[in-house]
Amino acid sequence: MSARQPPHPSVASDRVFEVHAGGKISIATKVAVRTREDLALVYTPGVARVSAAIAEDPALARTLTIKHNSVAVISDGSAVLGLGDIGPAAAMPVMEGKAMLLKDFAGVDAYPICLDERDPDRLVEIIAALAVGFGGINLEDIAAPRCFEVEGKLRQRLDIPVFHDDQHGTAVVVLAALHNAVRLVGKEVGPDLRVVVQGIGAAGIAVSNLLMAAGVVDLVGVDRGGIVTPRRKVARDPIFRRFGRQSNPRGIEGPKEVALEGADVFVGLSAGDTLTVDQLAPMADDAIVFAMANPVPEIDPALARHHAAVVATGRSDEVNQINNVLCFPGLFRGLLDCGAREVNNEMKLAAAAAIAGIVGEEATPEYIIPSPFDRAVVPAVARAVAEAAEATGAARLSGS
Repeated sequence: MSARQPPHPSVASDRVFEVHAGGKISIATKVAVRTREDLALVYTPGVARVSAAIAEDPALARTLTIKHNSVAVISDGSAVLGLGDIGPAAAMPVMEGKAMLLKDFAGVDAYPICLDERDPDRLVEIIAALAVGFGGINLEDIAAPRCFEVEGKLRQRLDIPVFHDDQHGTAVVVLAALHNAVRLVGKEVGPDLRVVVQGIGAAGIAVSNLLMAAGVVDLVGVDRGGIVTPRRKVARDPIFRRFGRQSNPRGIEGPKEVALEGADVFVGLSAGDTLTVDQLAPMADDAIVFAMANPVPEIDPALARHHAAVVATGRSDEVNQINNVLCFPGLFRGLLDCGAREVNNEMKLAAAAAIAGIVGEEATPEYIIPSPFDRAVVPAVARAVAEAAEATGAARLSGS
């Protein structure tokens, strides 16, 4: 019997609302229960033997329960898509969508959990308490700077991977796209590459950190106040100030235009219509522009292509869409397959290289990143992540 409910009459003719009616996911059983013997095996009395075995050896939960293939997709609804702070109930359709993609793309059983709590310490306590039933935690749409604190404390407390996709999924896919983009223009991801990141929030800091981990040295962050430096007085989290110390090695100051002069790469993670053609003009020859604000990019991609060799956005109706779905399904597949304890930089770097490798020698200015529907992506990312986990000692299982 289906539990699917019809949409509200006022939206019955709207296809978007129709596909969300009654929710987009459901639970399916893996074992048929048709006889008394079946019932005795899956529930009492048989289940008591399994519970007793887990009580004696808690590690058995990974093989005898859903923990081995389950991820909790958790949000407080404070930074949902481009909608902002819309609350946990309104965030549910997005979390369901994330769970749906994890299942469809990677076979991962994911559960959307929206929490009506904003205090970071209480969020940590709640998530830590329910983590026992999951093999990984995907944090989603939690506003900065709270997201940094929640993720950091959970990573310290839990022995399963904790991954804030808005930060690190974005970073992985940006780096994957950049690998192919720089190769097309005869440059490298390394100390000679000049990168400007606009928008120093959760995604901007994560992207910057991963690019620096990949070898970029000359990275400059800009926001509404101009170039980020450790001397700027900003009422922000200590993470923001730390970013100011770790980036901008030339110590330049001033407005965005100063940062863009001679820059090889612009990465936009801010707001639409915030980059002009005149600001692009002083960039280096064969410039690369990733304008990822959604739904309106920082600059019209058609205009950007007149001044940049490679252009990417976050839009599905443009070429070179930088989409997190290229990362998180394969990443969690690999993490679960190897029983990972954490997500580290080596795994993220490996995931980015794997995504870039799907395109490989076929790269063109209009094709630097694979399609989200390229079914080669998930197994490639999963394999790379599991191998990196094993190489760094973060895997419980070997040979996965």
